[in-house]
Amino acid sequence: MVKLDHIKHVIELSDGVGAGIDEGTVTLSKDSTSLSREFIHSRVSVSMNDGNLEVFCDLPRRKEKALAGTWAAHLRNMNKGLSEGFEYRLKAVYSHFPMTLKVQGSILTITNLFGERIPRKAELPWSPAEVTVKVENKTEVVVSGADKEKVGQTSANIERACRIRGRDRRVFQDGVYIVQKGE
Repeated sequence: MVKLDHIKHVIELSDGVGAGIDEGTVTLSKDSTSLSREFIHSRVSVSMNDGNLEVFCDLPRRKEKALAGTWAAHLRNMNKGLSEGFEYRLKAVYSHFPMTLKVQGSILTITNLFGERIPRKAELPWSPAEVTVKVENKTEVVVSGADKEKVGQTSANIERACRIRGRDRRVFQDGVYIVQKGE
């Protein structure tokens, strides 16, 4: 493996996105929305340089090289989330019993899945200011927000609430599934 003298990832911030670094915590903000995350390591550092963020490591080993790339990806996702946002689309699929989807506060209720009498509930752990969940056309769910991890976890919670147990999944395919991960 080739030895590198240093690794430097430069993340260009979008228009209107401001950054602040305080003791390893990087905060990106635009308008009234802000995202912050801790980046603490003894050999890898994040700094501001000419209005851009820079992830730097001197004489990196294999794990430090990987960590620097991961941090750069996280910072790019934070920047993209603030400038464009993330949106996941889910679709309710059923063959016989029509499902009904409702958002009530911090819970998405799925009624009549396989004709079950007790409705299934999916937790929506974040506030509507952070992650927005909307039901469109009775069968489509749109999850959107600035933080990619929160949007993805909310979508996974909804998909997981419809998991089928005790039946052949090749035959019984009803549920709510992620159909599009978009920016």
